[in-house]
Amino acid sequence: MTGRMEELAGEIVRLQGELDREIERRRKELGWSLKEGLVRFEQGLVTEHRKLRRGVAGFIARSSIGTISVAPVIYSLIVPLVALDLWASLYQAVCFRAYRIPRVPREAYISIDRGHLAYLNWIEALNCMYCGYANGVIAYVREIGSRTEAYWCPIKHAVRISQPHQRYHTFLEYGDAEGYRERLAQFRTELRKQDSEASIGGPNQPPGEAIPRTARTPTQDCE
Repeated sequence: MTGRMEELAGEIVRLQGELDREIERRRKELGWSLKEGLVRFEQGLVTEHRKLRRGVAGFIARSSIGTISVAPVIYSLIVPLVALDLWASLYQAVCFRAYRIPRVPREAYISIDRGHLAYLNWIEALNCMYCGYANGVIAYVREIGSRTEAYWCPIKHAVRISQPHQRYHTFLEYGDAEGYRERLAQFRTELRKQDSEASIGGPNQPPGEAIPRTARTPTQDCE
């Protein structure tokens, strides 16, 4: 990676840290905080949220026939998603141990905490939990895949890839044969070290930031 690339990568990390701080500021404006995995709202806020909850009957009445009819198709994806979740977990449990690569912390990617929000009816809460699980599994598997790619083939593609994983930017240039032969072992060593440290703070956690990524306990009101 050239000096300019390293400079840009450092800027990305800095901006990610700035974004996390802005997210934390917005949380305070909305009257909630997250500490040790427990969501806490300011006094009386949950009661106000309940007043904004839309009844199930009214929610269904406002939904189109098309929206209702495709629901079984959407939820049928739970079968391949669970299979992917289980198989990817088994894969890294077996293969990453053999490669001596730190395993991806599943709980850092998959969260179903939105179901605790008081302004959601049970259908909306179910939809939110399903979306959280589905997208979490995809992100979890993507991270497993990125570590595998960094170990076996840290080479950029000849064509531009849309939204590649973060490790991709550090990969060797397409056609850099000497670099591949000389640096493959170095990539593997750095992968083991970097991911061992990153697993402490979660995925893509900027230095100095300690904002939890998931909330695994029920929402609490501070009344």
